[in-house]
Amino acid sequence: MEDAAATPNPRLVITDALGRRIIPIDKPLFSIGRRSETDLRLPGADISRVHAEITLENGQCTIRDKQSRFGTFINNERTNEKVLAHGDQIRFGQANDTEIVFFVDDEAPSVERSAISAASELRQMAALLEALRALGSGRVLDEVLALVLDSAIEVTGAERGFIMMANKSSGQLEFKLSRARGKVTLSGRTFETSRKIPEQVFATGKQTIVEDLLDGDLAQLHTGTVALGIRHVLCTPLRLVRYVERAEQKGTDELIGVLYLDSRERGALRSASATAALDTLSAEAALAIENARLYREALDKAKFEQELKVAAAIQQSLLPVANREGAFFSTAAASVACRAVGGDFFDYVDLPTGRFAFILGDVAGKGSPAALLAAAVLGMFSSEATYQTGAATLITRLNTGLFRRAIESRFLTTFYGMLGPDGAFTYCNAGHNAPLLVSGSEIRRLETGGVVLGLFEHATFEEESLMLKPGDLIIAFSDGVTEALDPAGEEFTDDRLLACARAHLGESPQQVLDALLADVRTFCADATQSDDVTVVMVKYNGS
Repeated sequence: MEDAAATPNPRLVITDALGRRIIPIDKPLFSIGRRSETDLRLPGADISRVHAEITLENGQCTIRDKQSRFGTFINNERTNEKVLAHGDQIRFGQANDTEIVFFVDDEAPSVERSAISAASELRQMAALLEALRALGSGRVLDEVLALVLDSAIEVTGAERGFIMMANKSSGQLEFKLSRARGKVTLSGRTFETSRKIPEQVFATGKQTIVEDLLDGDLAQLHTGTVALGIRHVLCTPLRLVRYVERAEQKGTDELIGVLYLDSRERGALRSASATAALDTLSAEAALAIENARLYREALDKAKFEQELKVAAAIQQSLLPVANREGAFFSTAAASVACRAVGGDFFDYVDLPTGRFAFILGDVAGKGSPAALLAAAVLGMFSSEATYQTGAATLITRLNTGLFRRAIESRFLTTFYGMLGPDGAFTYCNAGHNAPLLVSGSEIRRLETGGVVLGLFEHATFEEESLMLKPGDLIIAFSDGVTEALDPAGEEFTDDRLLACARAHLGESPQQVLDALLADVRTFCADATQSDDVTVVMVKYNGS
């Protein structure tokens, strides 16, 4: 296969809605289609993703149809394969609004050739953005913007330029980058010029050319720009063309920003070749910029997700080992967050008095804020539990600690209990779902306590003391259990929890826990988990 130089300057001259542009056939295999990876990318429902290809071999160019749906035509005759001759007219599909002619002689004008080179470079960057993910660079968007500006300044002869992008939320234009000749980044986050022209171009979607700002009333409208000596302005919209997969679908266009260029020389940007070159460039620039923006968003999302994974691992490390076997007790517990991190928490502590204590809580809200407050409460609990002899006293200290840290609009429910070797059990319930005490065939709720923590600084709390018998089981849980939803929106309810407890009387804490979680999963089926689910079971085995 010979080099492209074997045929003198083979190229395609294309005339369409974007103007006239010249695409060199400078490689042995030149692809044409709707995909961004093709060498010549054409819009339209008639164009297949890879429509045709041109091979350069033995000094001649041969075009081959790639089994396209609407065909490839040479001089209005459909063909599957044909050697191209100078002056051949090429058409892809049924559309007649794009004129493509094959040439092998005279070179393209230098300005258009620069535009072709710039557009080709941008097209390659758009196709390679997926591979750039491996670099992990957050500066890809900045690099693409700089390339667009440098290319636009080169092909039009402008002195300087800037790019403004539409904010996805507000829809307003935001300044992104400004450059001058010589690939110089201009200092500052703003650009000394009037916003009237770029905002008008963005609103109308039409290119604006001002030959001389000193003519007529323009000088009064753009006094700041004129004061800088700027005479000529060329501003074009950055239009993202979204292509379709099927012929019956309609493509959509989206304005994502504007490209602004200016010069102090009157009429410097007025030439037809300059504006045609900018049209060629802006179409590829919009795609490259959008791909770079999406890449940066994906990179930011990946970093955020990684941070959440680390946070989830840290939160799990703060929780104790779920299963404990003591001299007079045994436990089983589980906590499943509905997001990466959650607001439910539990902890165990061995008290200096020989008693075993445990706490379970539920912070209002979900996600990272709730998880941070849960971690703070666990820290306060660890420092207070060994010093407070009463359940109500400990809960009061936690409530005071929340107010001392001045955490606004954050409160939590919690249950704290202390179990002794002789079966003496003292607890305090601060607004939490009442745990169940399963004693033989009898089930009672543990409700004594007070209001939720964090609402009232001087709230008072009560405690209750009971005597447990060997085999008694305490089931503490968060509202994520009883309020779990099935696909129809019905809640699991306390009744189903009670039924599960009765059905597994006399079993170990782990067996009861496994059965309860299985019932919840079966009930919810494929419904999305809407709240954190936490269960702590403590069984008194006797001294």
